[in-house]
Amino acid sequence: MAKLYKIQHGDKAELLIENLELAESFFARGKGLLGRKSLSPNAALWIKPCNNIHTFFMNFAIDCIFVNKKMEIEKIVSVVKPYKIIGPFWKASSVVETAAGFAEKWNLQVGDQLYVVS
Repeated sequence: MAKLYKIQHGDKAELLIENLELAESFFARGKGLLGRKSLSPNAALWIKPCNNIHTFFMNFAIDCIFVNKKMEIEKIVSVVKPYKIIGPFWKASSVVETAAGFAEKWNLQVGDQLYVVS
């Protein structure tokens, strides 16, 4: 599993997610978080490529962190409830789906630089 970090001032990094699951295949991107009852606070799903999502048939709310190819945050949509369509966001190339409230907890902002280590 990969880990997701936020680059702090200078060259320091803060660990945000210990268990980052990657969804790159057509099937994995289409399934996303469907069928799960919840998402742990230290887990997330990174869907790439992706610039829009839906939460049809989901069982819980999520935060959606849309990033560009440089992993800079382009858009944050918090507490997305089931049966919603979000996006498209044309500057985004992928999205990290987290537990609802994650972006606020970590004070994530548009422009923040994220980093993935596998």
